[in-house]
Amino acid sequence: GPAYAAAEDFLDDLLLVRDSLRGHNDGYIADNEVQEIIWLVQTFGFHLANLDIRQESSVHSRTIAELFAGIPGFANYLELSEEARILALSDALRRPGPLVEQTPDLSPMAAETCAMFRCIAQLRREVSTAGFGNYVISMTHEASHIMEVLVLAKEFGLAGWSRQGLYSEIAITPLFETIHDLERMDTVMSTLLDNPVYTKILSSQDDIQEVMLGYSDSCKDGGILSSSWSLYQAQLRLAALADKRKIRIRVFHGRGGSVGRGGGPTYEAILAQPPDTVRGQIKITEQGEVLSFKYANLETAVYELTVGTAGLIKASIGLVRSASGDNPDHLKIMAELTQTGEAVYRDLTESTPGFMDYFYEATPLNEIAHMNIGSRPSHRQRGDRSMSSIRAIPWIFAWAQSRHVLPAWYGLGSALARWREDKPERL
Repeated sequence: GPAYAAAEDFLDDLLLVRDSLRGHNDGYIADNEVQEIIWLVQTFGFHLANLDIRQESSVHSRTIAELFAGIPGFANYLELSEEARILALSDALRRPGPLVEQTPDLSPMAAETCAMFRCIAQLRREVSTAGFGNYVISMTHEASHIMEVLVLAKEFGLAGWSRQGLYSEIAITPLFETIHDLERMDTVMSTLLDNPVYTKILSSQDDIQEVMLGYSDSCKDGGILSSSWSLYQAQLRLAALADKRKIRIRVFHGRGGSVGRGGGPTYEAILAQPPDTVRGQIKITEQGEVLSFKYANLETAVYELTVGTAGLIKASIGLVRSASGDNPDHLKIMAELTQTGEAVYRDLTESTPGFMDYFYEATPLNEIAHMNIGSRPSHRQRGDRSMSSIRAIPWIFAWAQSRHVLPAWYGLGSALARWREDKPERL
């Protein structure tokens, strides 16, 4: 016979079979074999796992530029100001129908990006609408980077107009990674939420905006102290933005593994978030190198889920009673320590002659680059040995493998030493 079009149809039939068996005194079969299948369908559907998609922002920008090039008389998209880009993208979203009548010849990069959106649309139709989670945009720098993904989604049937207005079938998660991007994140999000086109789409998604924070890149960029403080401050600003705009913001923490990547005990990590910022929901990555450590057997997996749930409940105390804020004196001290720690870290990594040569000689980075264990190359540009070219994860992993673990501590000791210098009362 014909296949089930959706897991819900299959589940309805299974429930009918179970109830029928119970009604005919076959409760043992109904509550064992059949019930187990029902639980599997309720858990996994037809898609097994919910998959997030991730792509770097510049890929979308270049793809949009190539598509806009097919519109007669349209200026070079990449040469437009940020305001002009948002205006052009908003107009494209308001317009019913495709962006261009006939897709122009595309570069391999743009063609691959378009093929990915077609694949998402096809799998949502043929397998399950629950098969995909959020679309994560790495290296988000501007509000236009989020709007670009919406235009691409609309071009391939994943966003558009319905009787209720504008909608998007995929939720978009901007990922802020560098210290600079974390510091201006609320400005970018405010620009986005000032756009009426985007707010209409967000309202179709229950006014829930997910924002991802990058731990690895911020640590590589400014050191562990600056990274931790920037992430802490970013969450406070996000909570204030959510209150002001009357939306819900779910923070997605791109952390885990080694300390330089934000790793640590799950329970303590959740409780370490700023007061009244968790608010009943949190999302955390689990890095590949710790999956077996946490989930290799039932006992550790249950324990990990238990401490995560306990931490989430305890950190969400602000939902039921007023949460106490941070001590202003402590905030002032942290700001001072962070400024010193980042300066010391940058002096070593950016201004010390021979530092990068030492890094390549003292760590197994070159060997790591030849191992087939990651989804991306260790360098953004082949043959470029500069720090800016090295991706954050190989940077931190190489220091960890050489037992320096430098990203996890460098700058902190100097910051504390200078803070208490000639001031014994601070000891």
